[in-house]
Amino acid sequence: MLVGLSVRVLFFAPAPARVALGGQSMGTSWSVVLNAPGIDRAARTDLQQAVQAALDRVDRAMSTWDPASEVSRFNAHRSLEPFAVSAPTLEVLRIARDVSAASGGAFDVTVRPLVAVWGFGADARRAEDPPTPERLERIRARVGYERLRLPASGNAIRKTVPDLEIDLSAVAKGYGVDRAADALREAGYRDFLVEVGGEVAASGSRPGGGPWRLAIERPDVDGRAVYGVIGISDRAMATSGDYRSFRDAGGRRISHLIDPRTGQPVTHGVASVSVVAATTAVADAWATALSVLAPGEGEALARKLGLAVYWIFRETDGSYRNLATPAFPPVAVPEAG
Repeated sequence: MLVGLSVRVLFFAPAPARVALGGQSMGTSWSVVLNAPGIDRAARTDLQQAVQAALDRVDRAMSTWDPASEVSRFNAHRSLEPFAVSAPTLEVLRIARDVSAASGGAFDVTVRPLVAVWGFGADARRAEDPPTPERLERIRARVGYERLRLPASGNAIRKTVPDLEIDLSAVAKGYGVDRAADALREAGYRDFLVEVGGEVAASGSRPGGGPWRLAIERPDVDGRAVYGVIGISDRAMATSGDYRSFRDAGGRRISHLIDPRTGQPVTHGVASVSVVAATTAVADAWATALSVLAPGEGEALARKLGLAVYWIFRETDGSYRNLATPAFPPVAVPEAG
């Protein structure tokens, strides 16, 4: 199951110009909006099935909740011998490796056991609250993206410690969006928006003309409200934040975002991070990495790499402030935000 945050799509066009599809996959909902007036019922059905199939293929390969998935079988493979995976899984792992290296390990698909010991994910455990430093050190000995070896050729990946485990949730959902977008293009459509659990790919123009308009959500624990609006076309956006998945323990709010470098939940003031990139998979991975990195550290790295990033910070008095890199699209912030 791959779950995430939500983003709102804003429409400013008559209903007949908008064709909407939707369903469930990857542990969340998906939606497609087409700027395709005149599409008939048979074509709608074909597109519905094509998108569903594209997303389900990714989920079958990369889910941590399905014991038969490639990822689950690799995690159960307690051996240093090579393990063959499909081309899509290998592609996602290479994206993850690149972001891990560029972020200094802030993004790490091997963080799964640390996430679990803090009480999150498919293997959530709460035997200790919080886990002892000794236990965290034992777990960290089998965590680290460098301990996963990807092939220069072929399709077999390999562990360097037998109990290494991976979780692709922070990149695979974005990859699923990209594959759904491919399915729409293969069917001949160029003007559409695909959204899966809040990660979005926008292509061409929206109904009524112009770029697709997306609302960045206000990072409130209760309720949903718009914080800002952007327009994008032929780009993707992903958002990561601390306001939908957390738990309280002894008066302490524990974020599901775990820093792989320390084994600790993040405690800085980053409430949400939105990233715009060429692909949703890359945006997805970087949104997580920059949510883990401390504000100054993340901003410096994003500017150095030319990333398009928008942060919302939570202040000690409960108010918010925002910051964007020059590459991020202009944001219209409502007066009440």
